[in-house]
Amino acid sequence: MKKIAIGDRVPTIRFECTDPTLHSFQDLHGKNIVLYFYPKDNTPGCSLEGRDFRTLHEPFLQLNTRVIGVSRDSIHSHEKFCSKLGLPFPLISDPKEELCRYFNVIIENNKLLRFLLGIERTTFLIDKNGFIKHIWRKVRARGHAQEVLQVVKLIETET
Repeated sequence: MKKIAIGDRVPTIRFECTDPTLHSFQDLHGKNIVLYFYPKDNTPGCSLEGRDFRTLHEPFLQLNTRVIGVSRDSIHSHEKFCSKLGLPFPLISDPKEELCRYFNVIIENNKLLRFLLGIERTTFLIDKNGFIKHIWRKVRARGHAQEVLQVVKLIETET
C-alpha cells in the first residue's frame, strides 16, 4: 500500500461517526480537518489528548477547522468516551481499519512476547480542499493539540 504523504487527497471512504450527519470527509468540504488517530478509548494518553483537543475546540472552530478523532472502538464506546470527557467533537469508529490502513497508522506492538497490531498515535491536517497539509507521527499526547493549533494558525494566515 502506498504511504500517505503531504499533498495527497483524502479518500472518499464512508465511515460511521458519533455525529450522524458526517459520513465522509467530503461532508466537511470547505473546512480544515484535524484528523487524529489514537489507540483506544478510556486509556490515560488518549483521554489526555481528547481533553487537550476539547480545551482548544473553540480556537479550532474560529480557524474554520473541525477536530475529529479516530480509533477502532465501537460507536457505543465512542459515545461513552465523549460523554465521560465532554468531547465537543465527533469520533469515527473504524473497526475494520479502513481509514487506519489508508492513513498507514497500524503498527505492530510487542507486548509480553505477543505481537499485536495497534494504532500509532498520528495526526493529519487536511485543508479545506481535501488535501493533506501536515502529518505528525509518533505523537506524544501532552501538548500535541496546542502544537497542531499553531500549525493551523500558520496555514490559515497563508490563505
